[in-house]
Amino acid sequence: MNTPAIEMRGITKIFPGIIANDKVNFEVYSGEIHALLGENGAGKSTLMSILFGLYAPDAGTIKIRGTEVSITDPNHATALKIGMVHQHFKLVHNFTVTENIVLGIEPRTKSGNLNLKHAEKKVADLSETYGLLVDPRARIEAITVGMQQRVEILKILYRDADILIFDEPTAVLTPQEIDELLLIFQRLKSEGKTIVFITHKLKEIKAAANRCTVLRRGKYIGTYLVKDTDEETLAEKMVGRSVTFRINKKPAAPGEVILSVERLSVLGSRGIPAVQNLSFEVRAGEVLGIAGIDGNGQSELVAALAGLIPIKSGRVMLKGRDITKEVIRRRNEAGFGLVPEDRHKHGLVLDFRVDENLILKSYYQKPFSNRVGFLQFQTIASYAKRLIQEFDIRSGSGSATLARSMSGGNQQKIVIARELDLSPEVLIVAQPTRGLDVGAIEYIHRRIIDERDKGKAVLLVSFELDEILGLCDRIAAISKGGIVGILAAAEANERRIGAMMGGFAH
Repeated sequence: MNTPAIEMRGITKIFPGIIANDKVNFEVYSGEIHALLGENGAGKSTLMSILFGLYAPDAGTIKIRGTEVSITDPNHATALKIGMVHQHFKLVHNFTVTENIVLGIEPRTKSGNLNLKHAEKKVADLSETYGLLVDPRARIEAITVGMQQRVEILKILYRDADILIFDEPTAVLTPQEIDELLLIFQRLKSEGKTIVFITHKLKEIKAAANRCTVLRRGKYIGTYLVKDTDEETLAEKMVGRSVTFRINKKPAAPGEVILSVERLSVLGSRGIPAVQNLSFEVRAGEVLGIAGIDGNGQSELVAALAGLIPIKSGRVMLKGRDITKEVIRRRNEAGFGLVPEDRHKHGLVLDFRVDENLILKSYYQKPFSNRVGFLQFQTIASYAKRLIQEFDIRSGSGSATLARSMSGGNQQKIVIARELDLSPEVLIVAQPTRGLDVGAIEYIHRRIIDERDKGKAVLLVSFELDEILGLCDRIAAISKGGIVGILAAAEANERRIGAMMGGFAH
């Protein structure tokens, strides 16, 4: 390790009401996998956005491969062979995979026409080489969230960047896909690439990174050799207190059936069956987990239960009431809660304020609206202030902050705060801890168990097997749109559930 590939000194970035980076130092060497760790809102994404030219620092210097630079925009960063996979995808949904990957550097024939065939072949070759199997001609709107993440990774590989920034790249991947991505990291490292890897998952840091830099509330805490530092120490450095990794809960006491799904069939976006003849029940006072590899019908199942897409056949019963054809508001009023997989598309109005997002499902009801329909702003402000404090939602201007301007983890906290505070009869949580730090995950897990212990029915859909095994009382494995089998948590382990996810009945 000689001249650093990246050297950032005294980086400061101030947004209205918040210091995102406060004199931060950050140094990464060529051929290194360097983890950047911190709580939600610690300033990690802001620091990397400065490196990629999305923001200009208010103070500080940047050197790339020993030369001081002023990175004015992402095109300049790309010219410096810096690539970034963003936490929130930068994809055009009605474009194909290839069209997104080549956007801005479109290959042309000698006559100036777009040469997508050449690009499609290169994308297909890269996809096969790195195990990121995607269809180059598929439209983004028709592929899963996990597939969209792979497209983002292919975008920087296509541009042959030497410095690769990954902002929460595993948040939407299955355990198997995460293992494959970490192998890709090692392959890229062996080719001399420099990798900056933002993640909240300490196991991934231990598995992949050489060194780790920790930020807390915008300040630099330290840089540590990963092999000499345990997960508990990293977690404590990140949140400033000790963190419990075990999910402590008393045995479940299931009661009556709250949610009953009977022989459900749902079509996917291409008109192909995504859920087929699927049945299960969730009882009061239990957490039922749905475990499966991405793309096996989980997204369509959740969307159908929430009323976001039509049900082809079958029934959905909520406390004995048929809600199969009910509109979304009627489902909510009947006691249905949802933390959606895609917080941007289905969980938030990004150009609304925090307080407005917190009352999206109840703004027309008392006490937020009076008898003639006028909003009660003082009541809404007090309500938002309580939830912001209770769920540690960090924003520069408090409840007046636009959701769009917040970190992904804090956006997720808004959605979870809104749904959990309503305490619905049945709570469906899809990827609830995606993008959250270990301290926030600990708190959200506790709140989910609290809902169970209040006698609520919880349906958890997660790609995190540790989360499924730790939280759930029963676990249903889904494969090719159907339930392969349901196990009591005491009978389940990672290998057995993994086999069921692959379609092998227990």
